[in-house]
Parts: sequence; structure tokens; C-alpha cells
Amino acid sequence: MSTLTSLSKITLQKRLSLSLSISSRTYFKRRMSPTISKGKPEDAKIIEAKPVSNTKDCKWIGLEKIKYTDPNGNEREWDSAVRLTRHDGEIDGIGVLAILKYDDGRPDEILLQKQYRPPVKGVCIEMPAGLIDKGEDVATAAIRELKEETGFVGKIIHISPTAFNDPGFTNTNLVLVTIEIDMSLPENKNPQTELEENEFIECFSVPLKKFAEELIELEKKGYKLDARVQNVAQGILMAKQYNINEQ
Repeated sequence: MSTLTSLSKITLQKRLSLSLSISSRTYFKRRMSPTISKGKPEDAKIIEAKPVSNTKDCKWIGLEKIKYTDPNGNEREWDSAVRLTRHDGEIDGIGVLAILKYDDGRPDEILLQKQYRPPVKGVCIEMPAGLIDKGEDVATAAIRELKEETGFVGKIIHISPTAFNDPGFTNTNLVLVTIEIDMSLPENKNPQTELEENEFIECFSVPLKKFAEELIELEKKGYKLDARVQNVAQGILMAKQYNINEQ
């Protein structure tokens, strides 16, 4: 084999390797680029906010005046917001801790969302979540919400106890469901969301090991942190700080 032919083969191999590398990066970028429905969450804005004199005007939330006795037997009152969407069960909704798993040695990532939330007048960093439909169980609702909001399919790893979001204010609750998403599966190569007309959700992922640090940076940029997301990140941070592991 001549030196010229040898050099030509080496050059061709380098070009092929570079081409494959670029194609891989382009494909991955396209596959995991933010999924935006209709418009960016950051483009939403408040037009008006006013007090409600008749709670019947509200579709999702009601108000209750609760009378109860304290531990000393004294009668007291409590104002409470209540969900009007609860069905037969005692659980309102689910939140999904979606972990992206790769087979190429890449570190695990957690799937997050950006969604504009009018009550806080800003874009929240959240996890996939939603209300449980009538007749659904927790597992079914979690798999459905994950598919609808992110396009991914996955395997349930853990289901948490029922957690109350703000028990001094409302009775609303949820269950956290951990789902692992195998990124090597064909059905997860090009995820397609099934958002409702009024849903504007942008999905993105961050390394699980840097979850807490990434949330700090997002908060600095003006994003609002959903308590469920921040609590999970804080738990990971505490596990690192106090060297918590299985014994």
C-alpha cells in the first residue's frame, strides 16, 4: 500500500469519525431540546387580578370555614381552600420524579419543566404532574401524565406516601412517583407531547448529581421553584452533606 493511499484512508476515517460525532450531537440536541407547545412559558403575563366575592365563580378551588376544638377543648375556626376536583379516592394528584437513564455511560439526569403559573406571576421549575382522573389509580395516572407532558415512557421504581402540599392552607395532596426512563428504547428517541390547549410546558433535563446547584442558578435567573422540586433537591443535598448511604 502506498503512503498516499494510507494517508487518504486515514483522512477518510477522520472525516467519517467527525461526521458521526457531529451527527450524534445534532441528533441528541434535537431529541432532548426543549419541547415547546405553541409559545414559550416566559411570554405569558398577568392582565388583571381581582378579589372573588363568590367562590362559585371558581372552577377548581373552593373555600371552607372549619369549626374544630383544639387540644384544650376550645372551639376555634379555620379558613381553608379546598380542591373541587377530587374524585372517589383521597388523593388529588401525582408528581413524577422522572430519571433519564443512558446506556453509554452518561450520568443520570432528572427531567424538569418550565410552566407559567399566574398565582406567583412567573415561570415555575416543576416536575411532570397532574390530577388523578376518575377511576384511575396512582400508577396509571403517573404513567399517563408522564406520556402526555413529556412524551416519554418509563418504569415505576417507587411510590411515596401521600404528602400534603400546604396543610395550614389547603387540603390538597399528592403522591410522588419515581419513574426511570430508558433512553435507549425506540419509543424514547423522539418523544412527542400530548398537551392540552391551555398547557404551555417546556421540558429540559439537568444532571441528577448537580440537581440542587442547578436549581440555585435557575432561581437566580428569576424562575420560581416548585416546593416539591426544591424539597427533593434539598434532600439530595443533605444526603451528600451528611454522607447518608445504605448501611
